[in-house]
Amino acid sequence: MSGQSSNPNAWTTAITNIAPNQVAVRGYDIADLMGRISFGEAVYLILRGELPEAKVGKVMDTILVASIDHGATPPSALAARTVASTGATLSASVAAGIMSINQHHGGAIENCAKALATIIERSKQEGVSLDEAAAEVLADMKAVGKRMAGFGHRIHKNDPRTVQLFKAVNEAGVGGEHIEAARAVERCFQAKGKPLPINVDGAIGAVLADLGFDPIVMNGIFMIARVPGLVAHVTEEKQRMRPMRKIDPVDHTYDGPELRELSR
Repeated sequence: MSGQSSNPNAWTTAITNIAPNQVAVRGYDIADLMGRISFGEAVYLILRGELPEAKVGKVMDTILVASIDHGATPPSALAARTVASTGATLSASVAAGIMSINQHHGGAIENCAKALATIIERSKQEGVSLDEAAAEVLADMKAVGKRMAGFGHRIHKNDPRTVQLFKAVNEAGVGGEHIEAARAVERCFQAKGKPLPINVDGAIGAVLADLGFDPIVMNGIFMIARVPGLVAHVTEEKQRMRPMRKIDPVDHTYDGPELRELSR
């Protein structure tokens, strides 16, 4: 039950209300939500305050699955494994991985969304096309030594995660001006003879912005998605590797299942 406290030092929260035999998240009894909404819908609810349409929930699920892991080389996985190798707890090891997610690892989601918003704003203010605004913004960034976040990838030239995410967005019909701005940036790079397709982080930033998310929570959504992968890395480190080993960030071999098809 809600109500005002008589304590003058009391503070308020609008996220979750706890009462005997009841947990209400954003006004919804969590027992009623269990088994009826997806995890992506639950993440949307707790961050935005309202349940999304089912089609938006599917897009959220797609984003979370896309970011669950990217191998043993990202800084977060290496940090988590390194700390785990010292004998630290699961929570401390995963926390080390989460603390590695910042401006240059995972931050491309937030930074790309902000840059795309700048392109959109300039297009509207100056009455120019998104392509023209993108060219101007990219030129401004280059002049001060900044790079456009969310484009190009150190491994993938045609990232299948990006393709699948945009497919889900198209099927849901929830694409908007941030995705259009991202395509304008791609065309700008192409015109300069340096094709840099949008990567999965940039795609997630564009999609989340079109869904109305504030950039301030976007790195958090990446963290939510990456935690299961970090738990897997820490668990594997503790179970398969010797303590205090020298962890080479590149020289490792995958020995898991071969590529297989989803049967359902």
